[in-house]
Amino acid sequence: MLKLDFDERDLRSLRVFCAVAEAGGFTAAEKKLAMSKPSISRHVRDVEKRLGVRLCERGPGGFSLTPEGVVALDLASAAFQALGRIRPEIDAVHGVLSGKLAIGIGEHTLTHPDCKLPEALTEIRRLAPGVEPQVLVMTFAELRQSLNDGRVDLVIRGRYPDDRNVFHIPLYRETHKIYVKAGLKDADTTKLPLVYRQHPYVERAIQSGRYYRGPSVMGLDSVAAMVATGFYQGLLPTHYGDSISKRFDIMIDSKGPVYEHTGCAIFSTSRPLTQRTNAFIRILKKLHPFSEVS
Repeated sequence: MLKLDFDERDLRSLRVFCAVAEAGGFTAAEKKLAMSKPSISRHVRDVEKRLGVRLCERGPGGFSLTPEGVVALDLASAAFQALGRIRPEIDAVHGVLSGKLAIGIGEHTLTHPDCKLPEALTEIRRLAPGVEPQVLVMTFAELRQSLNDGRVDLVIRGRYPDDRNVFHIPLYRETHKIYVKAGLKDADTTKLPLVYRQHPYVERAIQSGRYYRGPSVMGLDSVAAMVATGFYQGLLPTHYGDSISKRFDIMIDSKGPVYEHTGCAIFSTSRPLTQRTNAFIRILKKLHPFSEVS
């Protein structure tokens, strides 16, 4: 019967495997790990031998995880995250907050006048110098995935009807509208394709039948750049769209749909919050008068 109780060397090799998988290959992981490719390869082989399965394919065809490798990466990553919480949580018992606090935010979050994230980061630094905040800018899809797999402690983004297994702390109101090139007549705008990015409101606009899908892009800047050509229309949060409207000569389509939601601090219900995350949430609630659990 295969024994799976790992010793210290096994755990080191497992960490190397995780780094290789996250980097997308042995060569990409060399600099990150400060190790030679032969050493990295030896650690990965040791993990595969210990588990009795092949975790990744490597060779002329490139690097890829096997199905077993995907499972091993997910479980190992979660285990290492849990191990990383031990010392900070013990410190918290003694009233000392420490450890990394990973915060995911959407693009141009700080352009919203009611977002007090910098003030919150300043306050957590004052109250708990041992906490190390990390602010990670992500796409909408990445924010959802990173929260699900535990790569971030919380995210700041809008609240949507299809959110599942998360708690929301309302912070501010956010509005999204259709933008077009300034000076276009209403009849002209109806013919313009809607720039597509992966977002619930873009999907809803297309499903309404009023708009047809245009080219796919990633990011608000890409949407705005396409709209500024005059050949496309695009959905943008107004706090961002209005901030660039004069420079790029774009405007809100007054007859377009209006989508509104609450910008929230969001965290998963599937894992317990760390003490440092709880402290940061309390700070966010204090700084945002709109905040109340919903």
